[in-house]
Amino acid sequence: MTVGETWQPADPPGGLAAEESKRRGLRRMKLVALSFLLGALVIFLLTSWAQAAGWPGWVGYLRAAAEAGMVGALADWFAVTALFRHPLRLPIPHTAIIPNKKDALGSSLGDFVGKNFLSEQVVRDKLRRVEISRRLGGWLAQPANAERVTAELATVVRGAITVLRDEDVQAVMEQAVARRIIDRPWGPPLGKLLDQVFSDGAHHKLVDLVCDRAYEWVRDNHQTVLRVVSDRAPTWSPKFVDSMLADKVYGEVLSFSWAVKTDVNHPMRIALDKFLAEFATDLQHDPETMARAEQVKQQVIEHPEVQKLIGSAWSTAKDLLLTAAEDPSSELRTRVRAGLRVLGERLGGQDSLGSKVDRWVEDAAAHVVLNYSAEITTIISDTVERWDATETSRRIELQVGRDLQFIRINGTVVGALAGLAIYTVAHNLF
Repeated sequence: MTVGETWQPADPPGGLAAEESKRRGLRRMKLVALSFLLGALVIFLLTSWAQAAGWPGWVGYLRAAAEAGMVGALADWFAVTALFRHPLRLPIPHTAIIPNKKDALGSSLGDFVGKNFLSEQVVRDKLRRVEISRRLGGWLAQPANAERVTAELATVVRGAITVLRDEDVQAVMEQAVARRIIDRPWGPPLGKLLDQVFSDGAHHKLVDLVCDRAYEWVRDNHQTVLRVVSDRAPTWSPKFVDSMLADKVYGEVLSFSWAVKTDVNHPMRIALDKFLAEFATDLQHDPETMARAEQVKQQVIEHPEVQKLIGSAWSTAKDLLLTAAEDPSSELRTRVRAGLRVLGERLGGQDSLGSKVDRWVEDAAAHVVLNYSAEITTIISDTVERWDATETSRRIELQVGRDLQFIRINGTVVGALAGLAIYTVAHNLF
């Protein structure tokens, strides 16, 4: 809309065809109302001639009825026309009411809606009777509806991912997520986590696995152990002595690894538990250990593969989301669909969740009404104020003018009956 242009009210539902149909109906009813007036006029003229010609007294009754009918028809034509325009284009006061009082009518309509429809009690009562949670729950519990909502959510996800620029999302992830994780010291939270794990004994399975693998390696690498011992023996030592010593060392190492593997209370295991507990404590309180953890963190983060992983995190997540959203049988959509059905069953059943949702909806609607009802009703008055007065009058007449023509018809009939009654009473009394 250009500057200075008056906003036109929207076309009625149905478009031009519906508007043309209403226009024809209005013209037809205007002709019907006019025909009643013309009929009364014809009867009045004929009865006036007949009365002057000396016809019987009953002609006077008919003439009085026709005369009063014309008066009623003209009066109601004036009243109906005065709503939308000046009758006969004469600037008679208090006519063309809708064009002249458009802004006041819009303000009054806004106040009426605000007082009668946007009060807290009315909104709460209406929402309570609607039973939103029960209806929504019953609708969601149906598989077809759950699938429909899931498909719509998938469309929204695809649209959002497509609209978002990879560079912007990557920058947000690096600044808001990755950078926050990287900048925070890792030692204390890692130590706290390890302390909890070691206290619960959750690490024992990992220790068992390491012990099992250590024993299996010693058992399967006899020659490797012999070669290590032989390589470290003095050059002057005889070979058979080296071989005997290597066999002895291998046997001891194998026995030791077997003992650690089978005895959960082995001193080696106890020492390992003590070392891990002390390490977890040092990560939280020892400055030197904490500094070393930060150095390790920096080395890990600065590794090219880690940097590449951080840089491609959004691309990977984007591909996964798009693939899952497009595939109706994907795990993501299957879980969402099942979750919606469970939610629907809980909302539609006797679960307290339904009552909570109803209260949340009521409270939210009441908050909006209490704090923003003035802004809502202002939309009505501001919208009506921007309408063109002449076009608004024409549109309103198009919508209700056909029914208003019955006022003219009734005015003719009622006026005729009233005139007949008055004439009868007067004639019989005087």
